[in-house]
Amino acid sequence: MTSLFIPSPPVGVWYLGPVPIRAYALSIIAGIVLAWWITGRRWRARGGTQETLDGILVWTVLAGIVGARIYHVATDPELYFGPGRTWYRMFFIWEGGLGIWGAVAVGALVAWWRCRAAHVSFAALADVIAPGLLVAQAVGRIGNYFNQELYGRPTTLPWGLEIDPDRRMSGYEQYATYHPTFLYELLWCLAGAGLLVVLERLFRLGRGKLFASYIVWYTLGRFWVEGLRIDTANTFGGMRLNSYTSLIVFAAGVVLLVVLLVTRPGPSPVPLEPPADEGGDRARS
Repeated sequence: MTSLFIPSPPVGVWYLGPVPIRAYALSIIAGIVLAWWITGRRWRARGGTQETLDGILVWTVLAGIVGARIYHVATDPELYFGPGRTWYRMFFIWEGGLGIWGAVAVGALVAWWRCRAAHVSFAALADVIAPGLLVAQAVGRIGNYFNQELYGRPTTLPWGLEIDPDRRMSGYEQYATYHPTFLYELLWCLAGAGLLVVLERLFRLGRGKLFASYIVWYTLGRFWVEGLRIDTANTFGGMRLNSYTSLIVFAAGVVLLVVLLVTRPGPSPVPLEPPADEGGDRARS
């Protein structure tokens, strides 16, 4: 078998004068922009207006970033607190450290609040967002590639990821190539985005069921990826914290999907936004 291997980027930060331009940040931003565009197309195709969607997404994205950082700090507090640590670096989000679990949880809570204010269905919005969210997560993983971080166990497979000696985890310095878990998750998320669109068309999934399917799909893949990773993480009973989170959220997603299939069959109502009343305001649905 020919050994191809995947080379790691030689640099992950560029400078415009004194200003650092980080590949990690660019990946996150690119993912958000792409997901926003996909969600906008899906929302408008269902009778929604871009103005209403933008008003919800601005708050949702900001809340998601805050939630992602809170989850990271809460699950890895030793990075910021204790001897030799600088607590205020927990606010240095540009240095990396975001947890998708916190992003989705806090983002969903704020999206629900903004949906109530706009008088639109939160479940319908969640379904519209789901494919784009997976695309955003896929693109965001490119930042890990540039940072040479969050890779998996050593491997001699032809698609092994080459890691520079100074970026190898302690105890693995003798190995040159590792499982490219960033790529595994990227491909899993893109496949999931396509699958959700197909399922939506074939089975007319709506009223929250497509988002529940997103939860099931992503957590299933994330559990597998977590089992490959060797980066430092808090563990319990020999299993990583994020592995437990994946299992718990997967189970919750399965239950939610089954309940919605039984109690809320069919697609979401169209149009997604209620008609405007005579005063120009949206009527409450």
